[in-house]
This record gives sequence, C-alpha cells and structure tokens, in this order.
Amino acid sequence: MKNAFFITIILMQVALVSCIPYKDTLYLQNKAQATDSIPVIVEQQKPYRVQINDILNIRIKVTDQENAEIFNPIGEGNLNATAGERAYFDGFTVDLHGKIRIPELGEVSVLGYTVKDIEQIITQMLLEDQFKETANIFVTVKLTGLKYTTYGEINGKGTKILYQERANIFEAIANSGDIPDTGNKKDVLIIRQYADGQKIHHIDLTDRQVMQSPYYYIQPNDMIYVKPLRQKSWGTGTNALQNISAVATILSLVTTTILLFNRL
Repeated sequence: MKNAFFITIILMQVALVSCIPYKDTLYLQNKAQATDSIPVIVEQQKPYRVQINDILNIRIKVTDQENAEIFNPIGEGNLNATAGERAYFDGFTVDLHGKIRIPELGEVSVLGYTVKDIEQIITQMLLEDQFKETANIFVTVKLTGLKYTTYGEINGKGTKILYQERANIFEAIANSGDIPDTGNKKDVLIIRQYADGQKIHHIDLTDRQVMQSPYYYIQPNDMIYVKPLRQKSWGTGTNALQNISAVATILSLVTTTILLFNRL
C-alpha cells in the first residue's frame, strides 16, 4: 500500500506540473506595469507596398464613362464563382517582374509602390496618352482582400481572405477559429513576404504591447504559425480537473495491476 501511496503522490505532482498556466491562455496582459490602469497604446501601421503575386483591383472613371470601359474588366465567367475567384480573373496580378498589364497602357511597374502611388502613376499615364484634364479622371486602386494562411495549433487552418483594407493579428486569428489553450500564444510566428524574400517575425499575443509591434497588422500573403505548447506533446489535459481525471484512470489501472499480482 505504501508503494501505491507514493505512486499516487508522484502522479498528482505530474498532473499539477503538466497543467497549462492560466496566464498563458490570456491575451493582451499588462506585463509592463503592476497597476490595473490601461495605458494609451498607439497602433502602428506603415503603408503597404505591393509585392509579387498581389492582385490589384483597378477602376477608372471619367466624364464620358464609355471611353473608359476598356480599362474596367467585367467578369463574364462562371456566375457561381466565389468573390475570391472573380477577383483573381478580373484583377491585375503583379507578375514576377513586379509589373501589371493594363489595356492601352501596357505594362506598368508597381512593385514596391503603395496603392496611392499606383493611382497617381496610372492617372499620369492616362493624361499623357488617353485623356485630357477635362475628362476628370478618377482612379481607384485596391488590394483584392487580405489573403493569409494559418497553420499549426489553431482551430481553423488554411487560407483565408478578409475583404477590408486592414486587419490586425487578433482579427485574423478570430476569423480562423481562435487559438486553443494548447497553442503557444507567447510566440506566434509571422512569415512575411518582402522584395528580397521571406522573413520570420515573432510576436507575443499575451502582452498588450503587441499593439505597438510593426507586425500587429497583417499583410497580404502573410503566413501565421502557432506552435503547440509542450503539454500538447505530453498528452496531458489543459487544466487540473482533466489531469486529475487522467491520474485517476492511471491509478485505477495501477491498483488493479498490483492486486492481480498479489493474488498470484
């Protein structure tokens, strides 16, 4: 019986140690200050610069709109296509050389420019080659949604598209079903595309200072990887109750085994 008692003590200690700490499951903790006051945090976001494989939605309006129809593609394909599929076929994809092809204007270099820059470039080209200032040219350029991919220890894995101009990491994760308790919120990886290749960035979602991070807002083609906590690989529960239940099952098995051996 002494052996059973010691085994019980050891298993209980393992159960408590293998629990996921409550603080590791919380977002936006105030780690920098000991008070309960909420400091004013200024969100930082630099203008996005177009990368290869981005899809741009370009619309051109002039006084006599019939003269601008050639510049504005209209989908004539499958009416059952999704919004993302229509954006792909009707939009202007940035090729490997950082250019897009616009009817009448030809190739336009857009790599590294903001959408506001591209609007000005296209407007200037139209004034030089197609229209006069009296045409009242109005050009709008937008990204066809924020496409990103989530994988790892997250409820909704896969590629998602948010049809809005900007979204932060919490919006992206919420749209993907949130991170379970077994996911490491302290070290989430953002794999981001740049002109010179991909880079990996680390952010701590449990610290409210993440709102000041330059990676707080996602960008098109971001990949978000959530690592599992060690407790995931141990196969234990996420809280004490689950672990005690597991310990009780193991203890019952150990006790039964000891009794069987004693009868032999």
